Amino acid sequence: MKVTQEKLPASQVGLEIEISAETSKNTYEKVIQNLSRSAQIPGFRPGKVPRPILIQRMGQARIKSAAVEDMIQTAIDEAIRQENIESIGNLKLVSSFEELVEKYQPGEPLSFSASVDVPPTVEPGDYQKLEVTAEETPYDPEEVEKWLSQKQEEKAILVPVEDRSAQLGDVVIIDYEGKSLTEAGEAGEEIQGVQGTDFRVDLIEGRFIEGMIEGIVGMKPEETKDLTLTFPEDYPREDLAGKPVIFTITVKEVKAKELPELDDDFAQEVSEYETFEELKESLEKRYKEQAETETENSIHGAITKALVEVSTADLPETLIERQVNQMLTQTAMQMEQMGLDIRSMFNSDTVPQMRAEIRPEAIERLTQALVLQKIAETEGITAEPDAIEARIQEISEQLAGQDVDPERLQEVIAEEIVTKKTLEWLQEKASITLVPKGTLNTETEEETIETEAAVIEDTE
Repeated sequence: MKVTQEKLPASQVGLEIEISAETSKNTYEKVIQNLSRSAQIPGFRPGKVPRPILIQRMGQARIKSAAVEDMIQTAIDEAIRQENIESIGNLKLVSSFEELVEKYQPGEPLSFSASVDVPPTVEPGDYQKLEVTAEETPYDPEEVEKWLSQKQEEKAILVPVEDRSAQLGDVVIIDYEGKSLTEAGEAGEEIQGVQGTDFRVDLIEGRFIEGMIEGIVGMKPEETKDLTLTFPEDYPREDLAGKPVIFTITVKEVKAKELPELDDDFAQEVSEYETFEELKESLEKRYKEQAETETENSIHGAITKALVEVSTADLPETLIERQVNQMLTQTAMQMEQMGLDIRSMFNSDTVPQMRAEIRPEAIERLTQALVLQKIAETEGITAEPDAIEARIQEISEQLAGQDVDPERLQEVIAEEIVTKKTLEWLQEKASITLVPKGTLNTETEEETIETEAAVIEDTE
């Protein structure tokens, strides 16, 4: 069998295949024999149908079509083996099947064109002289204070208050109802769904509809007041969005919050630490590390973006489609975990549009992953077995109860480690300018590059 190769765009190899006259004849005869054994023709037992009658009843076109189909599939598989082509899928017949059937003559050579996807060609560009700008996240001591304040609020004791009016920081129990506002500025009809009994309100600025907290502050138990408030324009109920409403509010109870002391007892109640100093030190360490991680992620995001700009990756459709499928699956799983009905969201009308919208991001992710993988191979960056095992142990609790393939897990963890090490290596080589957080008007770069397990599997 003669095979001629041609490199095509999108990591495809074009194949010109010529099937020999002998194979052409033998395949046709094999089809005749198979049909003879299986054909049900009145007056003849299976396998005893005379050849002319079989051809007449089955039709020459049908027999030739079956022979051509058999030859094409066999020839493509054999050509891939013969030429040592690293196929990753998407085998396609380029020639017209109908024209091949029409010109096919048993015992004469048959030529046709096909194509197949192969692993992509990746050229990383000059990755050792990258110049990038990233955002720096500084450590903010107020984060520690916010955490402690939140825990204090959670552990606060509510003490009934009778000798004063409500003030900011208190908790009130109220009954309320909302009525529409007439053109005369008076209360109209009661609005369905805008009522509440024994409703708890924490008097914290910015909560609820604008003006409600301020209106309740100063009220005493058993006091009733009408407040004219306006629902925000983006309120979920369209019939209320942007509309003025008169709220009739009755304060039934006022309670003051008694916050616990920030001492060792508090630390033991809200954490695993014995002393408050240990708790505070752990929080400071956590938020410092978080700030460092955000800065590093911003740097790595900037590096991968710069890499894509200077690199080229001829992506085959096979990998792009698999990446799109993987991202759609991840989206469906996330929606399902949120309790959404994915059957109503993923249907024949929406999926094609979703695939088209996801495709650019899929191409970008693939390019990033493949370029980083190529750099790691070039620079000899690998994952040590001890590091892989340590990472597996680190996430073992998250994997508890799940059906996990140990070998596949090791592959994914190894790629994760190699990706991180490669980004760190590139960070050492790059010229990096740090600017304050929020300076860059770009999409958030606080995500590390996700390891695409499919990339490893499909390009090895």
